[in-house]
Amino acid sequence: MSTTKKTDPKKQEKKAEGSQALQAVKGMPDILPKEEGWWKSFRAAGATVAELHDFHRIETPILEPAELFERGVGAATDIVEKQMYAFRTKGGERVALRPEGTAAVMRAYFEHHLGYFASPLKAFYEGPMFRYERPQAGRDRQFHQWGFEIVGDGDSVYDVEVMLATLAIFRELKFPAFTVKINSMGCKVCRASYREKLKNYYRAREKKLCKDCARRLDKNPFRLLDCEEEDCKALRGEAPIILDYLCQTCNAHFKSVLELVEENGIPYEPDPFLVRGLDYYNRTVFEVWGVGAPHALAGGGRYDYLGELIAGRAVPAVGAAIGMERSIAFLKSATPPVALSKERPRVFFTAVGDQAKRASLKRMEELRRAGVPVVEALGKRSLKGQLKVAGKLKVPLALIFGQKEMFEGSIIMRDMVTGAQETVLLDRLVEAVKQDLKKKS
Repeated sequence: MSTTKKTDPKKQEKKAEGSQALQAVKGMPDILPKEEGWWKSFRAAGATVAELHDFHRIETPILEPAELFERGVGAATDIVEKQMYAFRTKGGERVALRPEGTAAVMRAYFEHHLGYFASPLKAFYEGPMFRYERPQAGRDRQFHQWGFEIVGDGDSVYDVEVMLATLAIFRELKFPAFTVKINSMGCKVCRASYREKLKNYYRAREKKLCKDCARRLDKNPFRLLDCEEEDCKALRGEAPIILDYLCQTCNAHFKSVLELVEENGIPYEPDPFLVRGLDYYNRTVFEVWGVGAPHALAGGGRYDYLGELIAGRAVPAVGAAIGMERSIAFLKSATPPVALSKERPRVFFTAVGDQAKRASLKRMEELRRAGVPVVEALGKRSLKGQLKVAGKLKVPLALIFGQKEMFEGSIIMRDMVTGAQETVLLDRLVEAVKQDLKKKS
């Protein structure tokens, strides 16, 4: 009589889970080596612009007190209500992965008394931000921003300085075309009356609002103006605009900004319904759109009340942040295609035989110290296998170092396009390689 061995389904399930390859967390994608050229070009453009405009790097922690964003960004914003990754540490601290960079920069400004060292402080940052939302094109849960912040001066010239620095990165990257949408959010005084007008307008049409907008109506009516639901977008067309309610001071500031925008040749269009999604904005707000892009590539504005919200002291400030993933995606899809910045030509170093391989490290280091990028595939034993890799990498020059060359104190330089070869002494290696690459550039 045969017996069938029973299998515990829980053990089977556990075994299946254990043997399955782990994957990245949903909405937090890897940036692979094949993408490196785009990211390298963006960072190089940003660094060039930052230096030209006298912005200095600041790097804040990825993890901040959750209260920083609740007070600074706004408790009634989507970011705090729905998107922020907030949790308690083992020690009981309530912390959050940063959803944006501006509040963190302002926290550092007060904590380290940066106003004593520079007035205004001109800082830039670059790094990952985190927001929990449904992953879609141009919107992942982990994304990267490049930001410019000017803290400590309320002059309209700095509103436009931030715009110019932001646009300079796009120009450096040879963006085909872009435009700036611009508006004013007023101040505490004039915004209050506009807020009531807006609430009254939407309250009379509350039945037509989407569920989110109906919930926001009393807490944050400005958010109704950038809702993407079709019914809400239709209502927006007849809504009152803030420009009709600006006080004299805000009106003068906005007029000055527009004059400077025009004087500096910035392509722009007024957008009376542009409000941005964070509570700390006042007066100037703007977004940068690539022509044909499905999303804004950058956005920013003035935030004179943020310091008061997080540290009890108002400090005038203005800034902008560029979405790096969105910008890179737009560059890839641009017509005509945008060319990546050229890398320095690389040299491929081959070594045949154990002794030559050991000696090759010293020779490669000599080239690298002289500023010549070197690649290799020393793990492949045959010359043919190594040169095959060199061909795939499309390097202009290969160096062939074998047992014979090692004892003679020489090396073979091969032109990877023509196949021509010459032998040079190792003492002249750096000089000969630089001369050869100069001819090819």
